[in-house]
Amino acid sequence: MLNFMEVNFGARGVRPRNDYGRIARRASLLAGLAAFALTCAAVPMADPDSEMLLGTMQQELMRAQTSLAKSEPAPYYISYAVFDRQNVSINASEGSLMNSVDSKQRTADVTMRVGAPALDNTHGEGRESGIASATLPMGTNRDAVARGLWLMTNNEYRQASAVYTNVKTQKAVQSEEEDKSADFSVEKPHEAIVPGGTPVPVHQKEWEERVKGFSAEFKKFNYIYNSVASLTFDQGTQFVVSSEGTRLAQPGHSARLVLEAETRADDGMELLRVETFEAPTPEQLPSNADISKKIEKMASDLKALRAAPVADPYAGPALLSGRAAAVFFHEVLGHRLEGHRQRGEEEGQTFTKKIGEAILPSFLSVADDPTLKEIGGVKLAGTYEFDDEGVPAQRVDVIKDGILKNFLMSRMPVTNFSNSNGHGRRSPGRMATGRQGNLEVISTKTVSDAELRKQFIEEIKKQGKTYGLYFEDVEGGFTLTQRQSPQAFQVLPIIVWRVYADGRPDELVRGVDMVGTPIAALQRIAATGNKVDVFNGVCGAESGWVPVSASAPMMLFSEMEVQKKGHGRDRPPILPPPTTAANSSSPNAAGGSR
Repeated sequence: MLNFMEVNFGARGVRPRNDYGRIARRASLLAGLAAFALTCAAVPMADPDSEMLLGTMQQELMRAQTSLAKSEPAPYYISYAVFDRQNVSINASEGSLMNSVDSKQRTADVTMRVGAPALDNTHGEGRESGIASATLPMGTNRDAVARGLWLMTNNEYRQASAVYTNVKTQKAVQSEEEDKSADFSVEKPHEAIVPGGTPVPVHQKEWEERVKGFSAEFKKFNYIYNSVASLTFDQGTQFVVSSEGTRLAQPGHSARLVLEAETRADDGMELLRVETFEAPTPEQLPSNADISKKIEKMASDLKALRAAPVADPYAGPALLSGRAAAVFFHEVLGHRLEGHRQRGEEEGQTFTKKIGEAILPSFLSVADDPTLKEIGGVKLAGTYEFDDEGVPAQRVDVIKDGILKNFLMSRMPVTNFSNSNGHGRRSPGRMATGRQGNLEVISTKTVSDAELRKQFIEEIKKQGKTYGLYFEDVEGGFTLTQRQSPQAFQVLPIIVWRVYADGRPDELVRGVDMVGTPIAALQRIAATGNKVDVFNGVCGAESGWVPVSASAPMMLFSEMEVQKKGHGRDRPPILPPPTTAANSSSPNAAGGSR
């Protein structure tokens, strides 16, 4: 699911929280998760421990293979992944620091498969038995690292072998599965050791002052009750060795600045605005002047939303900005094209048996390309060279001219798709599954955005509606993919406008969510604009948090349904906020309620 912070929670969602402490913890946690997930990007940086670490990992792997080969059952696949990372996290509110931390950590995962590729311990409900995780000692002490890997390997073998026994028993007594694919695909080994460079220096004290300054700017607006500014910078290297012969060392670094502000309307509805800025390093983030402009825009939006009327439930023509359409496709379509969702008795399998069939209008194609680094000058968050199972990233044309062609595959096969296409992704401690990287929506039926708006108004008139809805910006969304739940989606807009057929000025409204079912909604796309927008974020699902992007043009739907958004009943504060030097002379100083 995509959340208000351009954060995706996959098929399991988390809704916004609303008090001051929670808003601060949320920004800090999610910014950290975003940067942590990007440590696989191939950016050279120095690591004096690399040779020692890879050598020790390889040595322990060979020793484990030799020793455990005599066991019954014996592992047929073992891999070690070690993550060395430094994280700087700075959070401020009201012009004061909440926390500032510079931490280093080394963690490791041991992945083990017992049995054979056709049937192993990860089958069905045993999926999580394939991995064990722990922290490892820092530094260059080979013996300490080796001992840590040895203990993890021993514990993982006990877990995997016990679960494998249960898997075989269940296989014998349960009914035959619809998908009889193997549990693991055989892939070629790869070696890629990225040369070292100079670690990125982090001027922590300077950034503390900058982040405090950003947070202080929100004090000018008394109607903003909660706000926080957060900087997270992550740098590190992921090392991987496997019994197949794969050896990888992939360094990377990423900076993210998050601004978040929240207010409340008189009827109790919580209103939120978030801006995120991403760059390879903190120094490449926007200037103070550019960030201040964004803060002013956030405050202006919140003030307008407090005064905006609440929208009613609606079904009719809708226009989605490129950003909103990108989120829509990520949620409604992208998750349902991930390979592992085509397998299992619990998955809804919306498109599993639709290969070769039209699931989109013929003028639309969809690809996922983790090798793509930017679109229109915007760097993409979902870029990587090797996935988290050691398979090279690949462009996958999942839909061509409206026809479903492929799925996003990890090393978990499904019927008619027996190999990975480089989309096995995970966060540390989780088993990889097929996931999105850089999702692209490509259209051959494009017009200018101005022409698309004309078509939008014509559609409103054609259907006899008073108005249609234009979705300018979204805070996120989520989708349900399992059988016990409705096969539905919910996209959470922030800025929504009524566009009137009679030419009246557009009217800002609040309090609605886009809802529907994927098969119906995807067939209602009538035309697109010719300018592509990019949405960068972090996606969380069964295999954890991974960085993603989605890109799409503005999009006209002949029909979109919205429902009223749930909200609390607490009214704005009765007691006015304290008077400060920042807001006492500000024209925006308006007290606690409008």
